[in-house]
Amino acid sequence: MRAEQVTGKTYTRRGMARVAAGAVIGVGVALALRAGMRRARETQARALYTAPLDPPPGALNVFHLGHSLVGRDMPAMLAQLAPAGHSYASQLGWGASLRAHWHPDVPVGGFDIENDHPRFVPAREALTSGTFSAVVLTEMVELRDALTYHDSAQYLANWARLVRAGGPDAKLYLYETWHHTDDPAGWLDRIDADYEALWLRQLALPAVAELGTPIHLIPAGQVLAAFVRALDEADGIGNVDTGSDLFARTPEGAVDTIHLGDLGAYLVALTHYAALYHRDPAGLPRRLLRADGRPAQAPDAQAGAAMQRIAWNVVRRTPFSGVAA
Repeated sequence: MRAEQVTGKTYTRRGMARVAAGAVIGVGVALALRAGMRRARETQARALYTAPLDPPPGALNVFHLGHSLVGRDMPAMLAQLAPAGHSYASQLGWGASLRAHWHPDVPVGGFDIENDHPRFVPAREALTSGTFSAVVLTEMVELRDALTYHDSAQYLANWARLVRAGGPDAKLYLYETWHHTDDPAGWLDRIDADYEALWLRQLALPAVAELGTPIHLIPAGQVLAAFVRALDEADGIGNVDTGSDLFARTPEGAVDTIHLGDLGAYLVALTHYAALYHRDPAGLPRRLLRADGRPAQAPDAQAGAAMQRIAWNVVRRTPFSGVAA
């Protein structure tokens, strides 16, 4: 049998094949062990959500970290829906990732513009102060890019750890957003698929496994999808005809594919209210003000009631929201 010289040793071809096969088996075993460890960590993380959170005894002081899908108007609407004494602050940017907010030397687009208002508080100062009872963290869009290039789970854990150091009793939340409505894979289909595959398995649960403490979800993407499906099924509800009515308009008058208008912001504010306060939003005011004090476009009674009902139903049936079903 012919022999080959390899790294100073002589092997037969049969021997070389055995070495190669052993190496492949070794890699396979290592990958299997790694996958098993990931599954075990995920199972442990999911177990932390078995019991719901206790509802807050009173008004909250909320910090919002994120970008334009938080915006100024939605937190202002939430404050008008919430119990008396609710307060809030924020740090925002344009499309900012959790990683960009974390590093002082990483530029955050639109930082000076988005934070030019009285509710701005620098995030590190806010979260180490111990004065906020709930912190809502928001990852950039597109989430797949954030996971691939911006180490989302690690920076979610970093921010959550900073919150815990500043105030061990503060509630931690991840704001589930959405993607562009013209996504080739389908807007509703992606919201359905991304929740388990990306939001939970690649973002929230790995961070929770590292922390050993839950980060609850505000399922805004799920609520938007449920309301759009209700609109489609009913051929419109009240003064909301289609899902496009939830979104803002560009300067040219086209439908914005990602940013919400007043009606969408109202629906997301209801979702935050239901998740943060564990309360049914039925009967809450529909006519609210934007952050700059101007009246927001309001849903009529029929559309408003449907929004309130759907927000509450989705939040209650989402175990990771922390709200008891």
